[in-house]
Amino acid sequence: MKLLLLAALLAAPVTGLRAQTTPPAAWSDHTRVLPDKLRQVPVGLTLWHTPNPNYPEPNPAQPGGYVWKHSTMIRSEVGELEVVECGSFIWYSAAGWQANMRETPAEFAELFQCPGGRLQPGRTYTFAKNYRYADNAQRLYGGDALWYILAKDKTGKLYKGMGLIETEATVR
Repeated sequence: MKLLLLAALLAAPVTGLRAQTTPPAAWSDHTRVLPDKLRQVPVGLTLWHTPNPNYPEPNPAQPGGYVWKHSTMIRSEVGELEVVECGSFIWYSAAGWQANMRETPAEFAELFQCPGGRLQPGRTYTFAKNYRYADNAQRLYGGDALWYILAKDKTGKLYKGMGLIETEATVR
């Protein structure tokens, strides 16, 4: 009887359970350099980091810790734009680009001191303390981050800005 009940349960359709799926790869076409999200979107923003390359230094706020200090700047080159998304991809292994972080327009507005996430043409907006941290020397690793910002104009046309930062593992 128990065996019959078990067989019936296994044969019954499962409802209410969601199948676990693997998220889509951020970089599916390894014959192309850009992650999928950034391909075929016209460039309309200039994005850069300084200093670049970037080296870790001891973190005075956390003894034994380290910090990579850099700033990130963005400027619209095509007129007034509204930020849709801000984020980055990281490359720290042979797997290539991996999705890293993603900020909402409101988070972008706060980080870059850009009221309403609206980029005015020719004006530079700065994320002054775009820092990366490590708890100790064993957590120092190099890698590259491709920061991007997607923004649209008044007609809804989407533009991108992107900038690569090289973060190194060696303390200078």
